[in-house]
Amino acid sequence: MASYSMLRRVSSSVLPLATRAVGSPRAFRCVVTGVPTAEKARALSRRSFIPTLRFCSASTDKSLIRVLESEIKCAEDTPNKMTESTLGFIWSADGQPVGFPFQIEDRPGERTVLLTRSFEDEIIKVEADIPQIGTEDEEEEEDGDEDDEKGDIETTPLLVTITKESGMSLQFGVTASKCEICIDSLAIKQPEVSEDQLAYEGPEFNDLDENLQKAFHKYLEHRGINSRTASFLGEYMRKKDSKEYLLWLKKIKSFVEK
Repeated sequence: MASYSMLRRVSSSVLPLATRAVGSPRAFRCVVTGVPTAEKARALSRRSFIPTLRFCSASTDKSLIRVLESEIKCAEDTPNKMTESTLGFIWSADGQPVGFPFQIEDRPGERTVLLTRSFEDEIIKVEADIPQIGTEDEEEEEDGDEDDEKGDIETTPLLVTITKESGMSLQFGVTASKCEICIDSLAIKQPEVSEDQLAYEGPEFNDLDENLQKAFHKYLEHRGINSRTASFLGEYMRKKDSKEYLLWLKKIKSFVEK
C-alpha cells in the first residue's frame, strides 16, 4: 500500500509537467475549431503525449546503445589477456602461470581473485581485490630546496589467511604496491571462539616493535607473499579490472536492448 501511494504521488507530480511540455488544453483552441470540452482536451493531450514519450524513449535508448558500443569496442581493443610471458611467467593452457607458487581461482563477474597454496602443514589463501589509485607525496631535497612532488600510486588490497591443521589462523591485511608488501593489520582467529565474543585483537600493527614488524614481513615472504607476488598481482588485477569492465558494459547493453 505504501509503494502504491508513493507511485500515485509521483504520477500526480509528473503528469502535469508532461502535459505542459506538449501544450496545455488551452493551447488546443488555436488549432481546433471551437472550444473543446474538458474530455476532448484530455483526449487530445493523451494522444499527443504518449507518442512523444515513445519517440523520446526510443531515441534515448538508441543513443545510449551507440555510446555503449563505442565503449565496448574501445575496451575490446585494450589487451587484457595474459597468454604470453608476463612478469617472468609462462601461462599454461588452463590459465595458470607456470612456476607461480599459488593456484589462481578467478571467477568472471566477481571483483576479487583467490590464490591458494599448501605450505608444510599450512593452507595459505590470498584474496586480492581490484587495484586502487591514490596519491603519494614524495619530498625530494635538491640544492637545499625541498620540492613536494605528488604522483599517483596503485595499490592492491590483499587479505592473507594462514591456517594450521588445528583450525587456528593468522589473518593479515596487506597492501601491495610498487613491488612491495605493506602489512596494515594482523589478527589471530580461533575456531572455538565465537564472533560474538569480544576477543583481544592485539595492538595496531604499526604500533608493534620495529623488529617484530620486520619479522612478520619475513614470515610472509617465506610463504610466497613477497615483492614478486606483489608485482604479479598488480598486473593481474589490472587486467582483471579491464575484463570485468568489458563484461559489465555488455550486460548493460543487453539490458537496454531488451
